[in-house]
Amino acid sequence: MMPHIALLTTSYPERDPGSEAAGAFVADFAEALAQRVKVTVLAPSLEARIEEQAGNLIVRRFAVPALPLSLLHPWNPAHWAAICRTLLAGAAALRRLLREHTIDHIFALWALPSGYWARSASNTASIPYSVWALGSDIWSLSKVPVVKNLLRNVLRNSHTCFADGYLLQRDVELISGRACHFLPSSRKLPAVATKQLAAMPPYKLAFLGRWHPNKGVDLLLDSLGLLSDKDWEKISEVRICGGGPLEQRVRHACSALLEAQRPVTITGYLGRNEAAQLFAWADYVLLPSRIESIPVVFSDAMKSRCPVICTPVGDLPRLIAEYRVGLAAEESSPQSFGKALQQALSHSPLSFENNLRAAASAFDIDSSVLKFLEAIHEV
Repeated sequence: MMPHIALLTTSYPERDPGSEAAGAFVADFAEALAQRVKVTVLAPSLEARIEEQAGNLIVRRFAVPALPLSLLHPWNPAHWAAICRTLLAGAAALRRLLREHTIDHIFALWALPSGYWARSASNTASIPYSVWALGSDIWSLSKVPVVKNLLRNVLRNSHTCFADGYLLQRDVELISGRACHFLPSSRKLPAVATKQLAAMPPYKLAFLGRWHPNKGVDLLLDSLGLLSDKDWEKISEVRICGGGPLEQRVRHACSALLEAQRPVTITGYLGRNEAAQLFAWADYVLLPSRIESIPVVFSDAMKSRCPVICTPVGDLPRLIAEYRVGLAAEESSPQSFGKALQQALSHSPLSFENNLRAAASAFDIDSSVLKFLEAIHEV
């Protein structure tokens, strides 16, 4: 009989137009996993329902008072009621699933609260569970003393631990005292026109992400302001796509650049098809993050054969050194990122092409599925 895996997650996109948000790659992982085993996804929504998907995939939604869950903070007393209702709803939904179906393994995305739900159910039903940790689990929640103990317990008692970054993998091992597997997060992008990287300037540069200090969009804008007229002669256009709390800062800075006759364009968030078109258009993808593990945009760039210009944070320096798919700044500052931009503008994106192909295979979603199944001994 085909194994049945419950994929328990707080991040799963609604299948409605314009819903390409956090968790889009989780849906791709679930669909790829369902090519090999039966998968039931358990995820929050504002209303409970069951969504029949193709093949071996079913999505069961349990109702929660507010979304996204990432905006609920335990240190804010105003959020406590919603947090408690969410915790109870997730636990009840998982118990109901286990009563109605034979589940062979629970895969919790992410350590908290999904791992907490999985551990509780595992203790009662004797079903093994595994945890895929994100940076927000480890680098934020582990700073809260009581939560850190809960996090350690969830990780230590799981069948297998996974992390979507190398540094994160190390930190999971330090907290849990056990081995952790690297499992990269990536998504599938639709096929677009054949990519042709430029051999000489002017080059097309693209930023796609949240307009948030962690993602460094303000750092990028400041670095663009430092470029000389000669540098800008090597730039065809800079496209800055996304949205978030720094929107006013982004729009003000872009207006100043446009007044200086700099070819800068800003747009809102991009859906999957639009993102694929952006990466097909770009010669370089810009990653000016201040805090990062391995962003999904990095794997998008690799699969779209786009070299990157990045800051030296998280796993990005290691990836640049290992695969040689771009340039990394010496530090996370406008001056340093500006220097990296200048270096890239004197370096043909076409020279990275063979290395980009090798990196793309390392971040293939089907490879991640196989790695997961091998680790939990289901293939």
